[in-house]
Amino acid sequence: MNKYIEEMGKKAKIASQKLLTLDTKIKNNALRAIADEIIEKKEEIKAANKIDLENGKKAGLSFALLDRMELTDARIEGMAQSLREIAAFNDPIGEILTGWNHKNGMSIAKKRVPLGVIGMIYESRPNVTIDAAGLCLKSSNAVILRGSENAINSNIYLSRLFSEVGKKVGIPENSVQLIEKPERELVKEMITLNEYIDVLIPRGGKGLKKFMIENATIPVIETGAGVCHVFVDESADIEMALPIIENAKTQRPSTCNSIETVLVHKNIASEILPKLTDMLIKDKVELRYSKEALEIVGNRSDVKLAQDEDFGAEYLDMVMSLKLVDNVEEAICYINEHGTHHSDSIITKNIQNAEKFLNEVDSAAVYLNASTRFSDGGEFGFGGEIGISTQKLHARGPMGVRELTTTKYVIRGNGQIRE
Repeated sequence: MNKYIEEMGKKAKIASQKLLTLDTKIKNNALRAIADEIIEKKEEIKAANKIDLENGKKAGLSFALLDRMELTDARIEGMAQSLREIAAFNDPIGEILTGWNHKNGMSIAKKRVPLGVIGMIYESRPNVTIDAAGLCLKSSNAVILRGSENAINSNIYLSRLFSEVGKKVGIPENSVQLIEKPERELVKEMITLNEYIDVLIPRGGKGLKKFMIENATIPVIETGAGVCHVFVDESADIEMALPIIENAKTQRPSTCNSIETVLVHKNIASEILPKLTDMLIKDKVELRYSKEALEIVGNRSDVKLAQDEDFGAEYLDMVMSLKLVDNVEEAICYINEHGTHHSDSIITKNIQNAEKFLNEVDSAAVYLNASTRFSDGGEFGFGGEIGISTQKLHARGPMGVRELTTTKYVIRGNGQIRE
């Protein structure tokens, strides 16, 4: 075991014990103070981020990765606002979920408690450093962060700012730690640190997910991979469908809740496809259509023929595939087979088809007549998120402070023994 990682684990475990008794006021004061410091140090944050962006451009990173990495004034202000919102939430720790009395007189209560030590691995987006640290602090969890090496300067600045301000306000030392060394072998060491880390939360694409499944020896909450869809049903209002698709694809294409594929009912295809194609070409989206869809728009030179690998691809870029389906049943089967159980939407006026889609699509978030871009902790009122869980155990969908807790039973007696 690498001593650098092992020491971080030991320190995190000690911090997690101290966090158990930390007063809510101290946590909230720290979150507000850190938010203020983020605004105060906005230019320094951007300076650190600029180094990462310049290095990324030299390394030939894609537009999508550079966009995810960039910290603009608005995104920095968003980080601070997120911490203020988290501070305003009720503290989940210690909440009694239910309770009853045993026939022998004992009282039994189910109580909300922290997970303990969280190992967080994330790609590209440095704002996750603040979101994850803030949510973990509010839920009284210690956290070990491992961000992308492409954003190392941004992540180091933000994690140190969080820890330094937090320490002044009374947050236990080492509650938030960042792996500052870039060696990839350290990730493999981190995800086998069973003695100290209780839960791993990877936030990234299919490659990270596959790596975690094959190598982690600690329980994993899968998040991040987003192959999202919009299905335009036969009865859809086209004037509603067009801006929803445009928003879901172009508003911020590098995020996991942007759509990658549009499914169109064959009976409405000739009506919507010309308008949809013109709109997205104007938006500079690279379009990849199935053979049947391409025939309807006239085999245009600015639309490519989709290949098999385009269906199920996570582009995270201004690229979108489209295919025709015969009915809502085919759309549901396609999404369940090719999606990542993240976020999917149906555009329809048909109540039966809407309910069928919402009930049978096996995703963490399903939408009727709305953009998938709302799958976000901030939009759901959580103040932020540590990730969007695409698995089924414990937590699913955007993960806020409550999803970073577990429960235990507290039983109080006065001498009872079992006969």
